[in-house]
Amino acid sequence: MGNRMDLGSADGSDRPQHNRLQREGRPLGRRDALTAPVIQFHATSPVACPYMAGRAERKLIVDLDGTGAAFVYDDLSRAGFRRSHRFAYRPACRGCAACVPVRIAVKRFDDCRWTRRVRNANRDLSARLVAPRATAEQFELFWAYQQFRHGDSEMATMSYCDYRSMIEESPVHTEIAEFRDKTGRLLAASLIDLLDDGISAVYSFFDPHQRRRSLGSWGILWLVDQCRRQRDPYLYLGYWIADSPKMAYKARFPALERLTVAGWTEMPSPIARR
Repeated sequence: MGNRMDLGSADGSDRPQHNRLQREGRPLGRRDALTAPVIQFHATSPVACPYMAGRAERKLIVDLDGTGAAFVYDDLSRAGFRRSHRFAYRPACRGCAACVPVRIAVKRFDDCRWTRRVRNANRDLSARLVAPRATAEQFELFWAYQQFRHGDSEMATMSYCDYRSMIEESPVHTEIAEFRDKTGRLLAASLIDLLDDGISAVYSFFDPHQRRRSLGSWGILWLVDQCRRQRDPYLYLGYWIADSPKMAYKARFPALERLTVAGWTEMPSPIARR
């Protein structure tokens, strides 16, 4: 059974004003409580958790179809939701709160020794943002990444049609960041959503054999720089799971914030966490 929830406020003060709204032709005026989107949440049935062995995963799902989907998604992102295809979701597992939404506060971000090392290792790469259109070149890289890093996951069995659906089925402003070496070879890519207060890194994949480059971390560092170029305050990284090797790496990044019952709060520095 779904639950209905009004994400609006009488004066619109819950939404940061952002110059990208003007660039995209989206209205900047205050939202009236009577016209604010009313959305419906659906809970999924429990399935085996892909990150925590022996636990069950359950999600809240929101359909993003219809007018105002971008506005709804902006608010849901601040509430810890992520996007997949035309849906936003958030873990709602009984008895487990291991998945913690995290984001980088761009203004507070300062490079440290390891981030400078990653930047130096990838000085030869070029980057560009392209429209969310699937290509055979992307899929070849995606498939190699899945087989090497996540061979036991469902994504490792995705066909080109599945990949194309993941890339192109988006009701919001979505782009792909492509990273290439001097020969033009595609080494990494990040599917991103543009929000009214930043960028959401939806999914990233890279050449798994280029280990010295730390391409996954490089992609995040480039997105931090892109947020600065766009004057965006936040880079949303999805969920941090302390006990999952696949997700724990996010805690290394400086200026990290996590979503708690009290709202977004600054996480301790990486040194303090260690």
